[in-house]
Amino acid sequence: MSQSVSQSVEIRSALVRLRRSTGLPVAFGGLVETGRRQMRISELNGTATPALSALAVTSGNGLGGKAVALGRPCAVTDYSCSRQISHEYDTAVAVEGLRSVLAVPVVVRRRVRGVLYGALRDARPLGDRMLGAAVDAARDVEQALVVADEARDLVIAARSEPAPAPREGAAWEQVREAHAALRSLAPRITDPALRTELLDACGLLTAGTEPAEGAGPAEGGPAPREVDVLACVAAGATNAMAAERLGVTSETVKGYLRSAMRKLGARTRGEAVVAARRAGWLP
Repeated sequence: MSQSVSQSVEIRSALVRLRRSTGLPVAFGGLVETGRRQMRISELNGTATPALSALAVTSGNGLGGKAVALGRPCAVTDYSCSRQISHEYDTAVAVEGLRSVLAVPVVVRRRVRGVLYGALRDARPLGDRMLGAAVDAARDVEQALVVADEARDLVIAARSEPAPAPREGAAWEQVREAHAALRSLAPRITDPALRTELLDACGLLTAGTEPAEGAGPAEGGPAPREVDVLACVAAGATNAMAAERLGVTSETVKGYLRSAMRKLGARTRGEAVVAARRAGWLP
């Protein structure tokens, strides 16, 4: 799945959550186009016409363009009559029959990456609860895009690396910390394709760490959760800390750790980490 498609999936999912949490009948949104001062409405939910589909919104123009330019949520009670915005897109908004509209930017590392809209077909104030729910939906998209960006950066770095570096020193410790953090993030990603892409990126961090001769596990390879737990342990996490990061109980962490130790023939947590690295399970 390409990056743009993954991002569109996140926008689409956020619109469903926005409508469910606010009760707004209409939601739509899209991404800011790379290298351009405009965003394009690509996802519609609850609309009755295609009037808004593929509409290009220039930064500063209309309600969404104002949200892009300011980097903060904006709302109007009656779109066509509002003096707070310019009116380049009145025709499309009128065809869809929208009156009260809110627009919330999706901001990642101080850059607006997209906009989520919610709307009513009658002119009445959109309260703080609705605006807060829309902001929460945008924050979910922001977190997903941060994870996707980190995964992409790791893939690029792994592909551009001319030769594997020695598995020691501060640089490798950073790689190990990144591996543990990304393994912990993966279970929180609801989109299966994006989650798989993230785990593939984690696999690139262990690529090139060939198992040492005679260092293979005694019985089969690791379960994904066993690697998650070992990555947390390798980063210095206690069982309780690992449980919090992975969203499971401490007893579950203990169970995965015991299973991994048995496969690796290790008697202690430290031995398990060393053996996992030698076996190529961890960077």
